[in-house]
Amino acid sequence: MKIRVKVDRSACIGAAECTLIAPHIFSLDAENKAVVNEEAAAQADESLLWEVADSCPALAIILYDENGDQVYPQ
Repeated sequence: MKIRVKVDRSACIGAAECTLIAPHIFSLDAENKAVVNEEAAAQADESLLWEVADSCPALAIILYDENGDQVYPQ
Protein backbone atom coordinates (compact mmCIF):
# COMPACT_ATOMS: atom_id res chain seq x y z
CA MET A 1 0.00 0.00 0.00
CA LYS A 2 1.34 3.42 -0.92
CA ILE A 3 0.63 5.96 1.82
CA ARG A 4 0.09 9.67 1.21
CA VAL A 5 0.42 12.15 4.06
CA LYS A 6 -1.25 15.51 4.69
CA VAL A 7 -1.31 17.90 7.63
CA ASP A 8 -4.60 19.24 8.95
CA ARG A 9 -3.39 22.79 9.58
CA SER A 10 -6.47 23.67 11.62
CA ALA A 11 -5.65 20.81 14.03
CA CYS A 12 -1.86 21.30 14.15
CA ILE A 13 -0.67 22.75 17.47
CA GLY A 14 3.02 23.00 16.55
CA ALA A 15 4.15 20.31 18.98
CA ALA A 16 6.88 19.45 16.44
CA GLU A 17 7.03 15.72 17.19
CA CYS A 18 6.93 15.15 13.43
CA THR A 19 10.01 17.32 12.89
CA LEU A 20 11.92 15.40 15.56
CA ILE A 21 11.11 11.99 14.09
CA ALA A 22 11.31 12.87 10.39
CA PRO A 23 13.02 16.25 9.88
CA HIS A 24 13.59 15.46 6.20
CA ILE A 25 9.82 15.20 5.69
CA PHE A 26 8.30 17.71 8.13
CA SER A 27 9.13 21.26 9.10
CA LEU A 28 7.33 24.09 10.85
CA ASP A 29 6.38 27.21 8.93
CA ALA A 30 6.17 30.83 10.12
CA GLU A 31 2.79 30.07 11.74
CA ASN A 32 4.37 27.21 13.73
CA LYS A 33 2.31 24.69 11.73
CA ALA A 34 3.72 21.50 10.24
CA VAL A 35 4.29 21.32 6.51
CA VAL A 36 5.11 18.23 4.47
CA ASN A 37 7.97 17.89 2.00
CA GLU A 38 5.87 15.95 -0.54
CA GLU A 39 8.87 14.58 -2.43
CA ALA A 40 10.53 13.26 0.72
CA ALA A 41 7.23 11.83 1.97
CA ALA A 42 6.73 9.95 -1.31
CA GLN A 43 10.17 8.34 -0.88
CA ALA A 44 9.73 7.57 2.82
CA ASP A 45 9.31 4.17 4.36
CA GLU A 46 5.65 3.58 5.16
CA SER A 47 6.38 2.56 8.75
CA LEU A 48 8.04 5.94 9.36
CA LEU A 49 4.92 7.77 8.17
CA TRP A 50 2.77 5.67 10.51
CA GLU A 51 5.16 6.37 13.41
CA VAL A 52 5.05 10.11 12.77
CA ALA A 53 1.26 10.19 12.47
CA ASP A 54 0.90 8.19 15.67
CA SER A 55 3.24 10.58 17.51
CA CYS A 56 1.16 13.68 16.76
CA PRO A 57 -0.70 14.69 19.96
CA ALA A 58 -3.26 16.66 17.93
CA LEU A 59 -3.89 13.90 15.34
CA ALA A 60 -3.11 16.51 12.70
CA ILE A 61 -1.16 14.14 10.45
CA ILE A 62 -3.57 12.36 8.15
CA LEU A 63 -2.62 9.25 6.19
CA TYR A 64 -4.39 8.16 3.00
CA ASP A 65 -4.12 4.91 1.07
CA GLU A 66 -3.56 4.62 -2.67
CA ASN A 67 -7.31 5.01 -3.28
CA GLY A 68 -7.42 8.31 -1.40
CA ASP A 69 -9.24 6.80 1.58
CA GLN A 70 -8.21 8.05 5.00
CA VAL A 71 -6.52 5.27 6.99
CA TYR A 72 -5.26 7.33 9.96
CA PRO A 73 -6.62 8.56 12.23
CA GLN A 74 -9.72 6.39 12.11
